[in-house]
Amino acid sequence: MDPDQLREIMDFLRGRVHLDAGDTVDQVVIRFDAPSLADMTAAGLDPGGSQSILTAPWWDEMVTDVVETPEMCEPEDTPEQVLDYARDVVSEYIRKRVTL
Repeated sequence: MDPDQLREIMDFLRGRVHLDAGDTVDQVVIRFDAPSLADMTAAGLDPGGSQSILTAPWWDEMVTDVVETPEMCEPEDTPEQVLDYARDVVSEYIRKRVTL
């Protein structure tokens, strides 16, 4: 996997982070639609790199941190800001933990 392939994987995973409907109007909920290896391969992503990220020991922790992002945000943060922060969690996990 080269740096461009890693960026493609990161962009794909960031695109799987969405705003979801909360129980109340003021509640921001983040959803992460975890892909399968087949999803990533069908999207044209590097199979080896995709497999290594999906099976990484930190994967579950990353998913939890993404979903829990609203708990770490300020009440005045807009839903779009919270979504951006959650997507940034994906990028930071990958940048800090994946070696090429």
